[in-house]
Amino acid sequence: MRKLLIPLLALALMTSCGTAQVADGTSTHRVSEKSDKAFTNAYKMIKADELKKNLYVIASDEMEGRDTGSKGQKKAGEYIVNYYKNLGISFPKALGSYYQKVPSDFMKKRGGGNLPDSENILAFIEGSEKPEEIVVVSAHYDHVGTKNGVVYNGADDDGSGTVAVMEMAKAFQEAKKAGNSPKRSILFLHVTGEEHGLFGSEYYTDHPVFPLANTVVDLNIDMIGRDDPENRGKQYVYVIGSDMLSSQLKVINEEANRKTNNLELNYKYDDLNDPQQLYYRSDHYNFAKNNVPVAFFFDGIHEDYHKPTDKPDKIDYKLLEKRTQLVFTTAWDIANRADRIVVDHK
Repeated sequence: MRKLLIPLLALALMTSCGTAQVADGTSTHRVSEKSDKAFTNAYKMIKADELKKNLYVIASDEMEGRDTGSKGQKKAGEYIVNYYKNLGISFPKALGSYYQKVPSDFMKKRGGGNLPDSENILAFIEGSEKPEEIVVVSAHYDHVGTKNGVVYNGADDDGSGTVAVMEMAKAFQEAKKAGNSPKRSILFLHVTGEEHGLFGSEYYTDHPVFPLANTVVDLNIDMIGRDDPENRGKQYVYVIGSDMLSSQLKVINEEANRKTNNLELNYKYDDLNDPQQLYYRSDHYNFAKNNVPVAFFFDGIHEDYHKPTDKPDKIDYKLLEKRTQLVFTTAWDIANRADRIVVDHK
């Protein structure tokens, strides 16, 4: 997650037979037994050991801290792309590859100094009924690099979000292979340049591969593998911004949580007067400022934040699994409901 430099102004898992009623925030819609089974099978694909296996690669010393445009970051990007290739998940046809170049000049004009060219990584599963409507699941895969010869591995920030997006893509792909493609399209978006200024997500929203008017939601994941001192040992996650633009998104996420792992959902940082100003500090904000509903999933500021001690052996992989399952369940509901969620707040 980007450091705060100055203050800023500014579906449920259903287990019954037949059909089930699922709350959507204003009414109910019906979920068939077939859809219910498809969800359950996909949900079970999300496993702590798979998250751990990928994170030990993404946050290894070999990736040299994944600084924006660096050799190590590009190596991490190659690993992510090969993962999607092996799953049979392709890229958006309009883009023509998994990579969206983020030019050095774009970042330099926004305070990025002399950062080299870098890339966002996009993987895509097309929807079966409403392919033009896009659900975005995002995380940044850059970190802060190497300083004085010491690698800042960034296992939690944001290796945890990176592997969570990868694991959710696998779950959606397994559902698709079983004949249960999501109704709406899913874009798995790994952005670059977050640590230097949210550059990758800003570039994507300035140059969207899919119209932002057709983008239903951004579920952004930035640090979900640890706990902070305030919540030590708890089964929780901070959820930020889920009711800022849509009256339905928070309700959908809470129902997804209630029917799955029942984590404690902490809304502390929804207070825009909070000094950390977290609503503005990760990649979801570039979607929110374009009127796309967002929810930001986060574990808090812990003692290894932006330190070389943010290593993969300190991750709580079972909690990472539960948080990933929550975001997946929320994405599944939004992708498969009859109507897209409303934008009714400003």
